[in-house]
Amino acid sequence: MTNSTISKSSPFSEDSQIWESLKQAIASSSGFERWQIEHPVESQLTNNNLDSQVRRYLRETLETLAY
Repeated sequence: MTNSTISKSSPFSEDSQIWESLKQAIASSSGFERWQIEHPVESQLTNNNLDSQVRRYLRETLETLAY
């Protein structure tokens, strides 16, 4: 039985496009904006790196949910 969500012919660029879309959606969310306000030092240090900000936001959010 094959998994329809994973295709061997699927290029990595599709994954990159999905990540970009998710990153932009997360960055425009009120939760992310609130997180940036609560973490001004991190936002200033990585102001030009939205990718690392979103990754840190997701990591901290998942750690909080794990409790």
